[in-house]
Amino acid sequence: MKKGELIAEFAKRTAMTGTAANAAINTVIAIITERLKKGDTVGITGFGTFSVTKRAARKGRNPSTGEAIKIAASKSPKFSAGATLKAALNPKRK
Repeated sequence: MKKGELIAEFAKRTAMTGTAANAAINTVIAIITERLKKGDTVGITGFGTFSVTKRAARKGRNPSTGEAIKIAASKSPKFSAGATLKAALNPKRK
C-alpha cells in the first residue's frame, strides 16, 4: 500500500474528503518526524513504537575500488511492532 492508497482508504473509512484525509495523514507523519528529530520515542498503543537508533562512525571500503573510507555517524528510524499488531499478524493456531 502506498501513501495515496492509504489516504484514499482513510477518507473512505472516516467519510472525510480526500483533501482532509491527506492533511490528517500528513499531520500525523509530521508530528512523528518532529518528535523523532528531537530524540523522543513515539508509542501508539496497540500498534507499535517509533524510535531513533544511533550508528557510530566506522571504517568501510569502497566496493568498486577497495579503498578504505570513513563512514560518518548517523541516526536512523526504528519501528518496533506492538503486541496487538503482532497478534493480529500471527493468530494462535489450535
